[in-house]
Amino acid sequence: MLRRMKPKMSVQTLRFVRRGEPVTVHSVPADRTLLQVLREDLQLTAAKEGCGEGDCGACTVVIGEPTGGQLRYQAINSCIRLAHSVDGMVLWTAEDISGIVAPTLGAAASSMNKAIPALSSGLHPAQEAMVQCHGSQCGFCTPGFVMSLFALYQNTGGGQGVTRAQAQADLSGNLCRCTGYRPILDAAVAMGSLPLPAGCAVNEASTLAALKSIAPRQAEGAAYLRPRTLEALLQARARHPHAQVVAGCTDVGLWVTKQHRQFGQVLDVTATRELKRVETYPHHIAIGAAVTLEQAYTALVKERPQLQPFAKRFAGLPVRNSGTLGGNVANGSPIGDSMPLLIALGASVVLMRWDAKRQQVAHRELRLEDLYTGYRTNVMKADELLAWIKVPRPVVDEAMKVYKISKRFDDDISAVCLAIQMTCKNGLVKAVSIGAGGVAATPVRARQTEAALLGQPWTADTVMAAMATLRAEFQPISDMRASAHYRQTVLGNLLQRFWLESQGRTCINLESPATLEALA
Repeated sequence: MLRRMKPKMSVQTLRFVRRGEPVTVHSVPADRTLLQVLREDLQLTAAKEGCGEGDCGACTVVIGEPTGGQLRYQAINSCIRLAHSVDGMVLWTAEDISGIVAPTLGAAASSMNKAIPALSSGLHPAQEAMVQCHGSQCGFCTPGFVMSLFALYQNTGGGQGVTRAQAQADLSGNLCRCTGYRPILDAAVAMGSLPLPAGCAVNEASTLAALKSIAPRQAEGAAYLRPRTLEALLQARARHPHAQVVAGCTDVGLWVTKQHRQFGQVLDVTATRELKRVETYPHHIAIGAAVTLEQAYTALVKERPQLQPFAKRFAGLPVRNSGTLGGNVANGSPIGDSMPLLIALGASVVLMRWDAKRQQVAHRELRLEDLYTGYRTNVMKADELLAWIKVPRPVVDEAMKVYKISKRFDDDISAVCLAIQMTCKNGLVKAVSIGAGGVAATPVRARQTEAALLGQPWTADTVMAAMATLRAEFQPISDMRASAHYRQTVLGNLLQRFWLESQGRTCINLESPATLEALA
């Protein structure tokens, strides 16, 4: 029997800052995960492996990057994040945030109706609040929750003014099977009232100085390539067309942990300065391929505030902090939630490559729906990369909604996603664009349904006819998330929901505060 040949594993040095000091880890393979480095190479075992796919949050750690002379704190999943992606960053685990080396979680609990006593254990307020609010039982998930709370604490100036709603949003990537979440949310709200013990405060000045001492240095031919400029990135792609391209690794990480794939060489786009920007123009915004999902959706919500509920449901915050909008689009999953929205918004993508003959960057632009040729396949050439996503700005009288149907309300993959953009004038549909996900081999545009609506009066009869067209336009499959019949039925129902909401109906959408209040 022939033995399958494995790709040659190249290794290189990984450097990051921990506890204010540079850390160097030698001989790290390009496809080794951050969690593996922490637990197996550095014996830092606070971060746990629960799911191995970025769903449960037990592996959550916090990374820091300098932004405008200050550190930006982000909770991420270490189980699917490739280790070399944090080269040149700051890293915190649950071992790093207390004022003592080996904290003992034995502080006496106090009632939430009483004032929380002063610290005596040296724990960080995120940890102490979990103890006092009974936020931990079996304890397996606790370090992950603590790290999400630590990031929230740092990003709110010491946990000041944290509400339960904000805590729930920031803890959306952490699951607990024991406590029922109420005491954990109590801890999130309470941590801002606790004093910060000596040794727990982050010294940003010294940390930033330590970062400068490990400024990334990368030789050509390295196993893990992370170019800093767009020109260098495209040249690297031209030289290494078979390298695995990664961004936040929220999908590629699963290939490593679940499919046990190995990569001899990796090309990471997330350090490319030009692609880490969101640029605003008179008629569109341009989102670079290295912009995280959290930053990208913040920009989209700024343009269209009605997208806020959908943005928070896209994934848990640690996934949004790692994944990029460009990676989500280039990946082309038929159940990726970004694409139906972007298709409905009329977005286009800019593909770039290095023209060696002219010694310059070459590019081409196409509509997003024209990027895909089949299941996870696209028109990009071997030396091309998706560099920018261009999203038109809102127009007068635009109506825009996107609906996500999933088994769990938070942190789940869609069974069906439908996005609708429409402009009506004098009772007639003047413009309409509809994107759908989960109903075909690729994210798709519902062109037949658009044709059935365009120019027609915006009435119940028109909508009923368009619902039938939408249900017949696609032939979805049955799988673990939903049956084909369910998907077709829901597609039509979501168009009807859009119509009802346009007529002022409320209490028909679980994302509506009025609906949640009625169900309480």
